[in-house]
Amino acid sequence: MSEDEKKAHNEKIKRAFELQQWPVIKSTDSWNIFKVMSEFVEGYDILARIGPCVSIFGSARTAPDNKYYKLAEDIAKILSEAGYGVITGGGPGIMEAANKGAKEAGGKSVGLNINLPFEQYPNDYIDYDKLINFKFFFVRKVMFMKYAQGFIVLPGGFGTLDELFEALTLVQTMKVGKFPIILVGKDYWSGLVDWIKKVVLEKENNIHEEDLLIFKVVDTAREATDEIFDFYSKYAMSPNF
Repeated sequence: MSEDEKKAHNEKIKRAFELQQWPVIKSTDSWNIFKVMSEFVEGYDILARIGPCVSIFGSARTAPDNKYYKLAEDIAKILSEAGYGVITGGGPGIMEAANKGAKEAGGKSVGLNINLPFEQYPNDYIDYDKLINFKFFFVRKVMFMKYAQGFIVLPGGFGTLDELFEALTLVQTMKVGKFPIILVGKDYWSGLVDWIKKVVLEKENNIHEEDLLIFKVVDTAREATDEIFDFYSKYAMSPNF
């Protein structure tokens, strides 16, 4: 973050803590309800017409020469060739790679972009009619969940982990039906998986052993996509559309 960006960020924090009158707070909150509603309506309207999709997550900071960029691109191509659309967060890095793979394979390339003060901007591989810009993270997360037939998660930071654990929680608590959640990159995810097994499960007993079956860890593009294909074949299910 540049000095100017830091200064702007600090000013934003300062304004947030300034004393506000209660009527102003009430008025702002009321108008935000309508903004939230409009984002839901736009998201539902566009995504409901696209067809079966897989959400692909990963870091916005991944460079094109990184092996995970190529993996995301290959995964998206295989999914697109099988008739699935690809949903990403719409930004650079892994998201760009997945949208690129879908676009080059002639598939549907969806971008759910979030307005951020840094790092996030729509990539060039999203279909022009399938780019949605969100202000609210929670609305965007609903769209990822509601319209995806599976989650494929490549290496990423806090945002990626947030999406991953939201999906795991919703499946674990049976708030949504079980669907494939695949982590790509054993080297990257092994430390987290070991901690979940040894500390969260065995030491603290904070999850059940069967919860470890909610997700799979793989290394290749073909392994990742086969998990999606095998899931729907095994359970004699069709995607949600």
